[in-house]
Amino acid sequence: MLKTRLITALILVPGFLVALFYLTGLEWQLLILAGIVTAAWEWAVLSKFNSVLRIAYPASLLILGLLLIFVAPNLMAMATFWSILLSSVFWLFLAPLWLMARIEIKNQVILAILGILIIVPLWFAMTTLRQVGPLLLLTMMAAVWIADSAAYFAGKRFGRHKLAPSISPGKTWEGVLGACIAVAFYAGGICYFFNTEYWLVLLMLGITIASVMGDLVESLVKRQAGAKDSGSILPGHGGILDRVDGLTSSLPLVTFLLLIPFYYNHWFA
Repeated sequence: MLKTRLITALILVPGFLVALFYLTGLEWQLLILAGIVTAAWEWAVLSKFNSVLRIAYPASLLILGLLLIFVAPNLMAMATFWSILLSSVFWLFLAPLWLMARIEIKNQVILAILGILIIVPLWFAMTTLRQVGPLLLLTMMAAVWIADSAAYFAGKRFGRHKLAPSISPGKTWEGVLGACIAVAFYAGGICYFFNTEYWLVLLMLGITIASVMGDLVESLVKRQAGAKDSGSILPGHGGILDRVDGLTSSLPLVTFLLLIPFYYNHWFA
């Protein structure tokens, strides 16, 4: 299993880096849209949508995405504005309540809306952050990857106290602590070597907590669906949702912080 995971990662990581730094803006939008549509398909399967809705759900997101790119690009800024705002509200207020209550949601309309709130903003976030700078996007994504790996190894070695046993039995508080320590060192190194303000450490720790919450939300949905993975498209890793669960919560929140001046001007200027 570990060998398969490593082989898949060795193929995906270089390909992702080439795409991140060398694709045009349009090509990047289309690439990420393809991943979002695949994740939407996996969400539809986990939500146990009927056969028609299972196809219509990701297809509608694909059509809307293509319309935004090719037909109404002038609406992209507005769509980003509202998508990131709604996502931030969800992750800051609604997702924690959902995790604490552990409510099993079976209504397909609600599940469809939740899927949009969780998956679609990631497209806008990855597009916006890449426009600001590919290195910025990579730095933020690396924080999530480091947190995920550190949590796994720290949990395996020191894990004693379960984080959310009824949602994800393998996750421990020691794993979360290990993730925070690893990311703090990562952020501190960036600040030291690139002469950056040390508030970045706090931002990265916030990203770490958000990524854990995103991971738990996907685990809750999978547990309610009786599934181990969201899919099988990535050998050894599961599905697209399994790989981006921490990003669905963290990257929209980072984008929200960047867009705060625009939100302020929209309502108060």
